[in-house]
Amino acid sequence: MSTVENSLGSQIENSERCPNCGAPVETGRDGALGAATCEVCGASLSPSIVDGAVSATPGSGGKRNPLALVVVAVVAAAMLYFGFHMARRSGPAPPRITKSAPAPDFTLQSLDGKSMRLSDLRGKAVLLNFWATWCSPCKIEMPWFIELQKQYGAQGLQIVGVAMDDSSKEDIAKFAKDMGVNYPVLLGKEEVGDAYGGVPALPETFFISRDGKIVDKIIGLKGKAEIEDSIKRALNTQTPNPPATSASVSLPLQAQK
Repeated sequence: MSTVENSLGSQIENSERCPNCGAPVETGRDGALGAATCEVCGASLSPSIVDGAVSATPGSGGKRNPLALVVVAVVAAAMLYFGFHMARRSGPAPPRITKSAPAPDFTLQSLDGKSMRLSDLRGKAVLLNFWATWCSPCKIEMPWFIELQKQYGAQGLQIVGVAMDDSSKEDIAKFAKDMGVNYPVLLGKEEVGDAYGGVPALPETFFISRDGKIVDKIIGLKGKAEIEDSIKRALNTQTPNPPATSASVSLPLQAQK
């Protein structure tokens, strides 16, 4: 054990830890405390030695470090959040979505209460954006989507937003209205996110061709120019022609004899 010298010139050793927060506590060779208060958590330390342990009891004059309490609260909240989501995803891994693969079809409810099916947009280029009201990068790209819908809507672009948070329908509607969203916003479901690879991060955007295939995917926030390039690739795809039907041949009727 290393020894240090305190302000009074006596030697002390760093041999014990505060049982309240685990921080090192300076004690002398005889086990006496070198500090009456833990410097990390602020707990008052009593000099009782039981089996070589230092007891920490919050005294009336002891003060806890507010920063340490905040850090503990944040860590606990993060553990609960990730534990909850890991529990929700304890089932089989979602399928991997690759380019040129058909976009998984789904039906979701829009903010106006109507049901919207992705396959009903066949023939249009679709920008499918998974987002949430709490997502800061989502708020940055939403004004771009509004501008791009205005610019390319006449050419066949349809942007569709899928809200993947736990906010109420009213809160999502207010958020979309305040942002000036000019495209449909659907209320997302976990199974739809799983169909698109689990949506590991937000925002996540899929670019779907006119024939219903994925031509590009962007995870996270990218530049407007990159988003616009992907829109152009989706628009440049051709709508498949319907299968030809055999022509019927009309034969003249023969007069009955």
